[in-house]
Amino acid sequence: MSVFKKIQSEFSREKFREQALPLIRLALAEDIGAGDITSKAIVAPGRLARCIIKAKEELVVCGLWAIELVFEELDKNITVKSFVQEGTVLKREDMVCSIEGPAGAILAGERTALNFLQHLSGIAGKTRQFVKLLEGTHTCLLDTRKTTPGLRWLEKYAVKTGGGTNHRMGLYDMYLIKDNHISLAGSVREAIRLVRSHNKNKLMVEVECRSIDQVKEAWEEYADVIMLDNMDDLHLKEARRLAVDRCLLEASGNITAGRIKNIARIGIDYISSGALTHSAPAADYSLLFAEQK
Repeated sequence: MSVFKKIQSEFSREKFREQALPLIRLALAEDIGAGDITSKAIVAPGRLARCIIKAKEELVVCGLWAIELVFEELDKNITVKSFVQEGTVLKREDMVCSIEGPAGAILAGERTALNFLQHLSGIAGKTRQFVKLLEGTHTCLLDTRKTTPGLRWLEKYAVKTGGGTNHRMGLYDMYLIKDNHISLAGSVREAIRLVRSHNKNKLMVEVECRSIDQVKEAWEEYADVIMLDNMDDLHLKEARRLAVDRCLLEASGNITAGRIKNIARIGIDYISSGALTHSAPAADYSLLFAEQK
């Protein structure tokens, strides 16, 4: 049903590697610098070890490929064996993966691997929480562009892993007329007409509306999607009544777990939340050595 499926990104292992590896290299350089002096002092060269990553709370696993890439980058002799798949819901003490190989290299990559895993799993977990609240409705959960600079692809991957749907990846894959565009164009109507004349590839056109009058203009100009920005439930109902079946509606702004069900009951097609990516708490994991060799 989602018109946003037309702009969904490819989330393959190869694409993950392409997007994540430069970030992993940057993170490792930032953390290791001239070398892990503590591990060099304590761990003998050639010392082998095995460790286990476990969940310390209920969470949604996301970022297993990042773990593999971190340790592959440090030492090709490290083996990572995953016990679960991306998107699996784990309970406290459930095992995620084992890591086996040179102990010094494992210690050097521990924090970087956990940082990626915790961050992406936190986003996937928050997304799953919202998606579950929407079960039994036709409303679809979307993310936004409110992402960590440089991490957008990974964070949208985490949203997808948690069961959400991606809004546009950037400024290039659909038209989204926002309040500042409307101010510069002079009106919603004129902004849509300017976009229509520019839209040679017939991309989707969405309009952000802050009042019912703006909704009426967007409806009259046949916008594909109308974003209802920071509207209370009363105005959302009015917009739903006006739009009928001509336009799809997206609620955005002030989206909380306590409010999301009410918005879905009104019949809004999409709910977008920046909090999925900018406010998700990190998931809690531990990495502990299980055997010494």
